[in-house]
Amino acid sequence: MTDPDIKHMKMALKLAERGLDSVEPNPAVGCIITKANQIIGKGWHKKFGGPHAEINAMEDCKSLGVNPKNATMYVTLEPCSHEGKTPPCTQAIISAGLGKVVVATVDPSEHSNGAGIEQLRAAGIEVETGLCRTEARLLNAPFIKFAATRQPWVTLKWAQSLDGKLAWSPSAGPNRWISNEESRKDVQRLRRRAGAVLVGINTALADDPFLVPRPPKGKKPLRVVLDSFLRIKLTSRLLRTTKTAPVLIFTRRETILGKSDIADRIVKKGADLVGYPDTHGLSNLHYLLDELRDRNIAEMLVEGGPTVTASFLKERLADEIHIYFAPKILAQKGQVDIAGPMAELSEPVGLHYVEARQFGDDVCVTGLTDEALRNIAIS
Repeated sequence: MTDPDIKHMKMALKLAERGLDSVEPNPAVGCIITKANQIIGKGWHKKFGGPHAEINAMEDCKSLGVNPKNATMYVTLEPCSHEGKTPPCTQAIISAGLGKVVVATVDPSEHSNGAGIEQLRAAGIEVETGLCRTEARLLNAPFIKFAATRQPWVTLKWAQSLDGKLAWSPSAGPNRWISNEESRKDVQRLRRRAGAVLVGINTALADDPFLVPRPPKGKKPLRVVLDSFLRIKLTSRLLRTTKTAPVLIFTRRETILGKSDIADRIVKKGADLVGYPDTHGLSNLHYLLDELRDRNIAEMLVEGGPTVTASFLKERLADEIHIYFAPKILAQKGQVDIAGPMAELSEPVGLHYVEARQFGDDVCVTGLTDEALRNIAIS
């Protein structure tokens, strides 16, 4: 691969980023078409259910009056070869007569996994793979993990003061937020990206959250509450808004049997009630992730308190972490210390591909865990 090849694939990756938060659970894909080393078409997957990047790029060629026959296509993910919400991209590429296709990474989905590449080669089109592979897999990490492992991508998010406090004490007055408004807007982006948003029952009782992205438009995530003893209030915002967005209460089977009257009232409110069996001391989080898998949810955002957060870390089930640091030292005005539950971790958790972004005076540190890199097969 030459420098121009790398340049064109990086341009395709930048185009793909435009589709993030609009195409999930599908992958964000970008495409560049060149002829005589000149760009003649650009495209990206713009919204779920809409034309794919390759189709948009070829339509761009037409709008410019250029024939893509014998041209080279740079695409960030293997072109699809199956009939889904849109026709197969491979057939469109073959019909257009492109001479070469450069693919950043194979699509590990059951219906793809090299099938699109083989179809193009069988039609006499030269195919190169692996250019900017790591960047392409990082871009669509939740999709790649779910396609390869059939397990949801788990993102942990929390905001804390510099002295490790997660909330103001009740005596601090009406200001309930640790992070600022800009940070909270970024959390809405994470919610829009996710197929499910999870909290523990302590957070549900203390904050009475809504958990739907603001403004509430487009697809709504499944709102999940870990509630082993059915302590959720029937008057909570979650149970009052089940028609706005679905709610799942994850509890013990024994609790459903022992509190059948409360369980019935929760179901009548419109929530799904899922009971996990006696795990004999093991974590119930694996049962939860299997439940989400069966609902075809590829990504979950965890907004729970320190106990829930530490549980995902302890079980090595977290893929991505976002920590919003607010430039505050709350001292006696703060409560809920993150350090206590984290002290129960038997091993340190290292992060990779770390980024620090500033939101006003807040700083958000993000990174991927060792498990995440294994799940998307990069080092």
